[in-house]
Amino acid sequence: MSAVTTTEAAVTVAAAKDTPQVRRRRRLSPGRRLPAARLAGPVLLLALWAAASAAGQLDPAAIPAPWTVVKTGAHLWTDGTLPTDILTSLQRAATGFVIGLVAGVLLALASGLSRTGEALIDGTVSLNRAIPTLGLIPLFILWLGIGETFKVAIIAIVVYIPIYLNTHAALSGIDHRFVELAEVQGLSRFAFVRQIVVPGALPGFFVGLRLGVTGSWLGLVVLEQINATSGLGYMMFQAQNYGQSDVILVGLVVYGVFGLVSDSAVRLVERRVLSWRRTLSS
Repeated sequence: MSAVTTTEAAVTVAAAKDTPQVRRRRRLSPGRRLPAARLAGPVLLLALWAAASAAGQLDPAAIPAPWTVVKTGAHLWTDGTLPTDILTSLQRAATGFVIGLVAGVLLALASGLSRTGEALIDGTVSLNRAIPTLGLIPLFILWLGIGETFKVAIIAIVVYIPIYLNTHAALSGIDHRFVELAEVQGLSRFAFVRQIVVPGALPGFFVGLRLGVTGSWLGLVVLEQINATSGLGYMMFQAQNYGQSDVILVGLVVYGVFGLVSDSAVRLVERRVLSWRRTLSS
């Protein structure tokens, strides 16, 4: 009995040696998404700002403490200055953004789905992209005056360029096999656009949309300091003349909050619309 047991043990050991070792699969993905992860950076920055202010490491005249900025913002909100300026800025940014969004999408479709459209549009947009948009301000003032029209026009240009470039690149990157499959299936032009073009262009479109949203706020900061009588940029420009750094920081914080919220909203819509994709972020 002992000899049989010894023989079985020897056979088991030999089989174990012959069996290849199964390696543990290494995880290369970023892992599970953390809740409210995008707020971690701003919260850390705010904590460092508050700690440096409390320790006296920052000059209050140059960089006021966070509680001073909050107090100033509450005062501006109470006297009605901040709500009026915020509403004016939102109207300008929204109007220019909508115009730029529509123009960017239509031009990208016309250029991406037609060789004639590409020949007429793509080079012109590339030329426009090479010219600094803010450098067009003096010319647009001569053309459109110094009212609201030229501000909206500049914001629309800032917005449409990234939307066009990314959407057009996504259209150009659609696999030609899908086009051939649509031709074999006998899809109509409308069905081809709906089933092939739109799903293929959406990832690039959302990238351009996020850049366009950010660009609308960046352009607004500059434009509202040119012959404006209201708006966050005007408020900050007036505060600069009087050395009110706390008011300037209030405007910057509001711009930052609007930019973060709008970008987060676009990312949320993107995840819902493109939920069918398997990506690192998902």
